Amino acid sequence: MRSNVGFYVKTFLGIFCLFFYCEYLIYYAILRNCDWPELDPKNEDLTVEKTDYEPVKVMVLADTHLLGSRKGHWFDKLRREWQMHRAFQTAIALHKPDLVFVLGDLTDEGLYCSNVEFEYYVRRFYSLFAVPETTKLYVAVGNHDIGFHYGVSPYLNQRFVSAFNAPAVQLISERGNHFVLVNSMALEGDGCFLCKPAEQQLTRIERILKCTKGTYTGKCDSKSKLNIYSKPILMQHYPLYRQSDMDCNDFDAAPNPIKQERFRERWDCLSAEATSQLLNQIRPRLALSGHTHHGCTRPLQTGDGVEITIPSFSWRNKENPNFGLGVFTPNNYAFTKCEMPRENTVVTLYMFGGSLLLIWLMYSVYTRTR
Repeated sequence: MRSNVGFYVKTFLGIFCLFFYCEYLIYYAILRNCDWPELDPKNEDLTVEKTDYEPVKVMVLADTHLLGSRKGHWFDKLRREWQMHRAFQTAIALHKPDLVFVLGDLTDEGLYCSNVEFEYYVRRFYSLFAVPETTKLYVAVGNHDIGFHYGVSPYLNQRFVSAFNAPAVQLISERGNHFVLVNSMALEGDGCFLCKPAEQQLTRIERILKCTKGTYTGKCDSKSKLNIYSKPILMQHYPLYRQSDMDCNDFDAAPNPIKQERFRERWDCLSAEATSQLLNQIRPRLALSGHTHHGCTRPLQTGDGVEITIPSFSWRNKENPNFGLGVFTPNNYAFTKCEMPRENTVVTLYMFGGSLLLIWLMYSVYTRTR
């Protein structure tokens, strides 16, 4: 009788340990290999005065695509949402960022789901991506959240804005670092209900930055100045205009067949006109985007700086998902991507561990029957 109990206990412990590692510990094992990047003197902007502020630590992810009732199978939803939850919470626990930005497509079916389901989306998002009181969370809107430009209605837009506190354009300042979040679908320049207010807000931010820098030719008052000037960080869902991903050579870049596909302006990236206008108004030192589900790093079209596209955070859209960690001061920054556990790694571990358990069970039963 005792031998039977010991046999069952060992079997249970073996299964539990395999499950516990694959669903929990592996996230710590992988994510602990990534850390905050160190500021590079080569990125230092000598035109911006140094400050005594502590650097701002920022975590950036994109395209979580929480599944809905139409396209999401219950197990697919459970599997991918647990993966994102564990990866995010592990990263928060290990790295403790000051700010977290989610660059659009929070939902997969937000553009046509009912109010009841959208409210369920909102609760799930804030449950899966909960942050401590010491961390601030901001989101940008994506096309899956409210639709592409010509499919966006005032109702869908306002529903998302109210739920996630995400207006078309936001200026967020933290310790002299300025982050500009933009609704990519509001940059069509056709005077629509969404575009005109966004253009006005961008013009206002342009004036604030120039007044703070001292280059504005008009009248500046205290309300149109920031405490410290620094080149902003631009964040939105769409990438800036590019013809394709052919020049993207990151480790998480799109595979070759997808790389060769030509981008459609206003669908796969911003239009060339909107990109030029946005860069000329904001003059960012760094632009961050999502949407393509693949990584890409390329120089900005105007001025110094780079654009980095963050791949999807979900296994459903990317076999090797990751997120970004950035360290910012008013006159310097550093940015890196952190790899997350891969789905095929977890599956392989389950297969290998399950096979070992099965062999042990068969051997144990064989020796006991003898």
